[in-house]
Amino acid sequence: MRIVLGLVPQALMALIGFFEILIIFPIVCFIFLFFFTRNNNGLPKNFPILGTLPEILLNTHRIYEWSTEMLEKSHCTFLLKGPWFSSMDILATVDPDNVHYIMNKNFSNFHKGPEFKQIFDVAGDGMFNVDSDSWKMQRKVAVALINHQSFRKFLVKTSYDMRFTFDSTCKTVTGFYPGCLSIEFPEVPFFKAMEDIEEVLLYRHLVPQSVWKLQRWLGFGLELKMKKAQITVDNELFEYIRRKKEESREGIMMKESEGVDLLTSYMNENNTMGLKSDDKFLRDTLFTFISAGRDTISSALTWFFLLLSRNPQVESKIREELESITPAENIRKRWLFDLHDLNNLVYLHGALCEALRLYPPVAFQHKSAVAADVLPSGHRVAPKTKILFLLYAMGRMKSIWGEDCLEFKPERWISENGRMKHEPSYKFLAFNAGPRTCLGKEVSFIQMKAVAANIIHNYEVQVVEGQSFSPNISIILHLKHGLMVRVRHRWVG
Repeated sequence: MRIVLGLVPQALMALIGFFEILIIFPIVCFIFLFFFTRNNNGLPKNFPILGTLPEILLNTHRIYEWSTEMLEKSHCTFLLKGPWFSSMDILATVDPDNVHYIMNKNFSNFHKGPEFKQIFDVAGDGMFNVDSDSWKMQRKVAVALINHQSFRKFLVKTSYDMRFTFDSTCKTVTGFYPGCLSIEFPEVPFFKAMEDIEEVLLYRHLVPQSVWKLQRWLGFGLELKMKKAQITVDNELFEYIRRKKEESREGIMMKESEGVDLLTSYMNENNTMGLKSDDKFLRDTLFTFISAGRDTISSALTWFFLLLSRNPQVESKIREELESITPAENIRKRWLFDLHDLNNLVYLHGALCEALRLYPPVAFQHKSAVAADVLPSGHRVAPKTKILFLLYAMGRMKSIWGEDCLEFKPERWISENGRMKHEPSYKFLAFNAGPRTCLGKEVSFIQMKAVAANIIHNYEVQVVEGQSFSPNISIILHLKHGLMVRVRHRWVG
């Protein structure tokens, strides 16, 4: 017994030493990485085996700012080397010439690629996820339906209901409200599931494919969250399709004056425009449109109102513009601006473009080379090379936007004769470029201007002090902690 008891202190000391090692080892590694991962020019060092992964991991918490710094130092294009055998080498670029070449001039050689579809498998075979003939057919149909007068009527009516963007997007796409906005602010499983999917999609971009695929196969971690979220989303979308079919069988039709949602349009046009008519196709299409619109508009408007709070002179100019198109007898009264009014708001349009330049809702996107190629910057790309466009960084490049690139200046978008100044899409990539230019660009501006104009004219929006304003690390560029504001009416009666 004495022998056993005598060994206890020694075992305890050994255990304490083990825990000390566990604590000290990460600290030593951090110090090593911090001091030895940079070259003289400030760019991250390419380590044997690990590539530039240590530098990326050290800066994950500030990945947008870090990528901006790296691209500024590397003249707009930089190669991120992944660990050996990981297939994670990525050419990051914001060079407008490269973007124009990839997205337009040599569009046929740069697809989203098979890995993209694997990462975004939750989107199925929707337009966002496919290339070639399938993409061409789906885009052709989508253009026709989105530009149809019946959908535009429905869009404007829904926008003026002033609900959460997720509610409004679901309504315009499916014809049904998911019920996010009520006095109780209930937790809506569909909404939460879409948020979880965003989180997992970003995670899939940051780790080797073999890692997240193993997690999916074993059913744990974030991949388990993805599985549960997809079940929730599928149940909701298939329920919308079922209800819409039931309405059609019962002869329930929307009033012509109210317009038509996209789901109804797709179901009506399936047999006349060469589309599949199965529920799986409709599910993938609904997911694509809801994903594209649900958070992009809300993200853009949140950053927009934050920027207005920091630049009161811009808000004053927007109000002057709104008053210039308001009937004289209603200038000091509550007033709702209609679609015709929105088309004439040049300064507001410029302010929204400026917000999108600095805080693009989709902060990055990527392509994959089909065949070997050489970009205008001189960088060679091999087949299947992943190319990453970093939109957040692009809006902050002095070489692209000038020395005042960090300033919020709507005037940047207005010509000397007071009209909107055109900026090429390969420089302003918020709505994509070339043949894949976002179909919802005009729709997005209608929604943003409708909300912004009516809030700015009728309300005072004061941002609560003491908040931190940093972007969330996500597929969509949200404010990490949201935006708390105080709102009060400007007019009485």
